[in-house]
Amino acid sequence: MSDAIILETPRLVLTMWNKGDAELIRQLHSTVETTRYLSGAAPWTLEKAEERLKSWFGEQARDGVTKYKMLKRDDGRFIGRAGFSRFHEENGRGEFELGYSIRNDAWGNGYATEIAGALAQWFLQRGLANQFIAFTHPENAASQRVLRKIGMQDHPPMVIDGISCPTFRMAR
Repeated sequence: MSDAIILETPRLVLTMWNKGDAELIRQLHSTVETTRYLSGAAPWTLEKAEERLKSWFGEQARDGVTKYKMLKRDDGRFIGRAGFSRFHEENGRGEFELGYSIRNDAWGNGYATEIAGALAQWFLQRGLANQFIAFTHPENAASQRVLRKIGMQDHPPMVIDGISCPTFRMAR
């Protein structure tokens, strides 16, 4: 783990990305299974991963927060990404949105709940905003359970890419 630690949990560490990490991001989103609930629902190219990496550097500089690289604490293995980005609705209002993606070979270990709960506390304690949202694809029942488990409240759905998405909110 070469970067400064952003957040640590008992089993996970979040750090900022390195400029050469686009291949890790591409691998994370390299299959239909791992992208079926994301916008576009298609495996990511290296170019798309590079674009997202560049946008995360920009978000960090602008907002002081982004989606971070997630590593296993015990061995430093890359297992996903998690953090906050601004979500801009059609009305232009930008709210912070919690999001995470975990490598499919690490699913079912409780990592999503662990990192989402720690990030929620971290975000509110830092005072970045008084509230944040999260949304899921309507068929992503696992993420909906995670968000409720960490204490997020159901909120009216948002339409994203033409799909009515279950939406959740957490406030201070």
